[in-house]
Amino acid sequence: MQRHLVIEAVAPCVDDGAYAVKRVVGDSLEVSADIFRDGHEQIAAQLRLADMRQTPLQWQVQPLQARGNDVYTASTTLTHNTTVAFVIDAWTDHFRTYLHELEKKVEALLQVAVELQEGAILLQRARDAAVAAGAPAAATLSQALDSLQSLGGDPVQSLALLRRADVVDAVHVHLPRLDLLSSRTYRVDVDRPKAVYSTWYEMFVRSAGKQVGQAATLQQARARLPEIAAMGFDVLYLPPIHPIGQSFRKGPNNALQAGPDDPGCPWAIGGAAGGHDAIEPALGTLDDFGDFVEEAQKNGLEVALDFAVQCSPDHPWVKQKPEWFFQRPDKTIKSAENPPKKYEDVYPLNFDCADVEGLQSALLDILFFWIARGVHIFRVDNPHTKPFAFWDWAIEQVHRRHPDVLFLAEAFTRPKVMGRLAKGGFSQSYTYFTWRNTAEELRTYLEELTHGPMRDYFRPNFFVNTPDILPKILQEGGRAAFKMRLLLAATLSPTYGIYSGYELCENAALPNGEEYVDSEKYQVRVRDWAAPANLSGLITQLNGIRRDNVALQRNDPVTFFPVDNPNLLAYGRRSGDNRILCVVNLDPHAAHHGTVSISDAFWGEHVPERYAAYDLLDGATYHWGASNYVRLLPDRQPAHVLSLAPI
Repeated sequence: MQRHLVIEAVAPCVDDGAYAVKRVVGDSLEVSADIFRDGHEQIAAQLRLADMRQTPLQWQVQPLQARGNDVYTASTTLTHNTTVAFVIDAWTDHFRTYLHELEKKVEALLQVAVELQEGAILLQRARDAAVAAGAPAAATLSQALDSLQSLGGDPVQSLALLRRADVVDAVHVHLPRLDLLSSRTYRVDVDRPKAVYSTWYEMFVRSAGKQVGQAATLQQARARLPEIAAMGFDVLYLPPIHPIGQSFRKGPNNALQAGPDDPGCPWAIGGAAGGHDAIEPALGTLDDFGDFVEEAQKNGLEVALDFAVQCSPDHPWVKQKPEWFFQRPDKTIKSAENPPKKYEDVYPLNFDCADVEGLQSALLDILFFWIARGVHIFRVDNPHTKPFAFWDWAIEQVHRRHPDVLFLAEAFTRPKVMGRLAKGGFSQSYTYFTWRNTAEELRTYLEELTHGPMRDYFRPNFFVNTPDILPKILQEGGRAAFKMRLLLAATLSPTYGIYSGYELCENAALPNGEEYVDSEKYQVRVRDWAAPANLSGLITQLNGIRRDNVALQRNDPVTFFPVDNPNLLAYGRRSGDNRILCVVNLDPHAAHHGTVSISDAFWGEHVPERYAAYDLLDGATYHWGASNYVRLLPDRQPAHVLSLAPI
């Protein structure tokens, strides 16, 4: 049969359906497609949806509505943490085409005897199909056929009969769709809401104590949990807590020689006490970890664990499975390198080894090991240095059994590589936010993340700092810079995080780089969390603002507003009637002022002549209009976070 129909421009989709679209439970899935055919016949189309975790698939059907210009749409609310499949079906609606032509002929008082015979044929085809299916509609269609014959060809009464709703519905369902065209199957990964909206705090367990020079245990670190929860965080991320190797152990500030009491780098995983499925003895036991997770949950915190796919030279696998590593010509194992740097305390794993299936299976077992112990969020270290195919497979295997597990990609690498990891299943990703400082840089980057195709698969996590990254703006801008970057992260992205010490404005770096002096990666740090001028109050306030305003909890497009001063950034986020507008001074060294112009589009209508702008930071209320003057001081008042409402 000649194909007449076309289905194209299906949305949402990623790479024409090669990868799943990302949404969360509670989202409305808005599906659209361009559907058309040659000629003047009318078209019918439907959306089919099924939960891919169920076997066999049970398809739910709903009609697609024509919106003009050959665009058809449908929407549905996503209610389960699963993967949803959807297919678009289209076919020529012969009965509706027939009715449309019959109506025009009857209105024109033309003879329609033959046309009524055509109608009877269509009814009979639908009736026969309904009978074969054992459908109740067969009775409706049989009665319609009898009634049509009894009307003796009366055009007006016959048309009224054929247009009857129950007849039209029955024909629509059962008339054979001889030219049915179906799209490919598209997928939607429906994550739990925390995949989009979460607030992360990173903490080294061993630095959670109070005695200088003494590492804290998991049991002792529990004392910090209420403080972290009180600041409004809901995810507590722990760098590796596994045994640390002794061979080539690094000393303070990445020194090649470690002293007898130096704890080593947690990413050098594996020692006499075990590998990735063990706890560093200095921190405690697996039972202690279970207690820690339980206590965190009581405080509203979910523990995220680092998953670093690498080993120290002392890891049990080095002796048990040497073929899993890179063998050098002299039979030694190759350590990690980033020339000219060498990481002698870390061995990378070889995904091109002969026993790659055994290696991948062992890594998957590690994920299941920690999932069984209450970990349902993993921050994955350097995933871009491992095969995409491994992550595609491993994440899919985990989600088959535990669809609620989230994966954060720590992939500070090229944009397309970061994007491919997100397409392959990573729930969130670190971003370039850390190095975006000017108004133009931030605006361009946020428009890329929230307006373009990335929005369907890439979820940003705006960490303001990490143990590896103390950006120049924080090194040089002092306390005002810490405030400013915190305000940006918390209001530009629904998910953001800080590495502990940020609240104390720690900004001492090694020369000519972004490495912390006395980095926790190599030694124990003990801090005074109540030190004067700390930012815990501002952090708590911002996290409360985020919790109270749904506009800050979604990865919806950010609207940027013109400002006549490049040192000021003005932007808005909106969800329904919840409108949040932020103006931030990007210069931590000087006060700046300017005029902010508000767009009609942000309101969804014309900007009111006057409306209330309530500052959620200091409680002040302003009466704003289309153009508004602002003046911001770096440390005292670095930003406005305004809730807008009509007066």
